Amino acid sequence: MRLLGILTIFICLSVLFPAGNSLAMALIFKDMQYSFQTLRTLGYAVSGGADIGEVLKTAYAIREGDDESWHREWFKTAAQREKAGNDFLAQRRKISARQEFFKASNYYRTAEFFLHANPKDPRILSTWRKSRDCFLKAAKLADHPIIPVEIPFEGTTLPGYLCLVDGSGTRRPLLIVHSGFDGTAEELYFETACFAVKRGYNVLLFEGPGQGRVIRVQRLPFRPDWETVVTPVVDYAVTRKEVDTDRIALMGLSFGGYLAPRAAAFEKRIKACIANGGVYDFHLTAHLTPEDEKYLDTKEGADEIDKVLYGKMKTNPSLRWAIGNGMFTFHAESPSEWLKMTRPYTMKEVAGRITCPMLVVDSEADKDMPGQAPKLYEALNSPKHFIMFTREEGAEEHCQMGALLISNARILDWLDDIMMKSQGWN
Repeated sequence: MRLLGILTIFICLSVLFPAGNSLAMALIFKDMQYSFQTLRTLGYAVSGGADIGEVLKTAYAIREGDDESWHREWFKTAAQREKAGNDFLAQRRKISARQEFFKASNYYRTAEFFLHANPKDPRILSTWRKSRDCFLKAAKLADHPIIPVEIPFEGTTLPGYLCLVDGSGTRRPLLIVHSGFDGTAEELYFETACFAVKRGYNVLLFEGPGQGRVIRVQRLPFRPDWETVVTPVVDYAVTRKEVDTDRIALMGLSFGGYLAPRAAAFEKRIKACIANGGVYDFHLTAHLTPEDEKYLDTKEGADEIDKVLYGKMKTNPSLRWAIGNGMFTFHAESPSEWLKMTRPYTMKEVAGRITCPMLVVDSEADKDMPGQAPKLYEALNSPKHFIMFTREEGAEEHCQMGALLISNARILDWLDDIMMKSQGWN
């Protein structure tokens, strides 16, 4: 048995998805993912998706590393807020109802997060649906149009939301936004859209293969050729009267920092692209040696890798989630198969084809894909800009979770320079 190689793979994955939290902004939990996901949920308080006391109350009731406890407590809090929203709605208190439904949507999303290690768990679908439905209730009560849309795609549709500055039908620049490895379109409203709309952008949020409804209901897994996803989205966008077709930008978050640049390399109607954070080669984040790669391709190697990783997943919540979600969203039958399926997700032969202005974003303590953003930036030949968010400004976490105000300010300021000022916008 080639145990040394297997241990090398586990060590590399443990660096990527550590159980300890020594390099992170610790919040209540020692496990990196438990802490980060709490921060992620809490961070949306600035955009209406959470309240601080509710998040802390819920998190302190959770037993660390117990995924069932995580789901139970977050589901309980979400249900309380949903009930409050329904009660307010019955009293015709629309503003109060809206805020409760928005929070419930975010809390249900959080409740579902650690369920993917068992892709057959029926709560994946039922809890996600509650998150989606609460968002739809809030969207109907919003102070600007949030319109659910279905985007034609390969004989089916992709779900999305068209978030408009107002209902006037005025043509405005459009920011198209998608998430990455584990986000939903509903979450993107709190993360980006509500900030961009205030600046005068119309925003189109959507989910592609591997994401949100598309993986849970339509069962379409991730694909590396993301331009085949974004081009139909742009085809749809240009039919809308509210869209200035000469000013369309694309933003990808997290793993979307690979997907969006990949699409921009081929879809030339994209006039600016943002990768937060930038991803050059997703497979390289496992840091496998050439010898490891060869061993992974043998039956003996794959079987041994699976045995070791399944064993470690039992005691390492972060590793359990990362591999479980990878298998869930890629439709991989084993950890080793998932590792092999990530190989095509590289910008190595593609980055040079991008011609639009690119913003590559990085975070100083990003543990999910450290070192990837500079590699993407260096590979670009197009006009480009790099932003590093730091510990000093409290924005060092992956996708600047916990610092959405400063994150959106700097990112959208860059986009304003590209999309707005040249057209005489303020």
